[in-house]
Amino acid sequence: MRVFLAGATGVIGIRLLPLLVGAGHEVAGMTRSRDKTTQIVALGAMPVVCDVFDAKGLLDAVSTFAPDLVMHQLTDLPDERDEIPGYVERNNRIRTEGTRNLLTAAAAAGAGRFLAQSIAWAPPGSGDAVAEHERLVLDAGGVVVRYGQLYGPGTYYPDDLPAPPRIHVDDAAGRTIAFLDAPSGIVVLTDEDER
Repeated sequence: MRVFLAGATGVIGIRLLPLLVGAGHEVAGMTRSRDKTTQIVALGAMPVVCDVFDAKGLLDAVSTFAPDLVMHQLTDLPDERDEIPGYVERNNRIRTEGTRNLLTAAAAAGAGRFLAQSIAWAPPGSGDAVAEHERLVLDAGGVVVRYGQLYGPGTYYPDDLPAPPRIHVDDAAGRTIAFLDAPSGIVVLTDEDER
């Protein structure tokens, strides 16, 4: 399968790249930073430098790769947890405008599948954007993966556990692979649902 992974160098995306490549998929890894292309190549994927808000550039990039599946793992979050309130609107824009742009590009490229990350909790100031994001994906026949709060290396909780719902970031990436061919719907991935 040809997979266009938007958000390839994010905390989940960077873990998905080697899993997808290792499973035999051809992967284009999208990042908005040229500095991260070497990392994408090292993991066996083709780098694509593009901003999700550049609708024409995104359309061209996705169409050129001609994926079977477009995977949306984009967020716009700060490096430090205490700075999250200042990024709410930016991240909400990724969920709304960014999702619309990715869906438009996927449809134009003839991608038959779409999978997008979401969240399994309700952060302040994001409820409407999360609901709109999920509605857009489901209306397009895609799969919504609601992750619990991530913990582990590279997350806001590298050494301690966040409140439930939660999931280790490596488990989140590993368990996502099972849903590449899933029917449209919502999937919840948390530690708690494994018990």
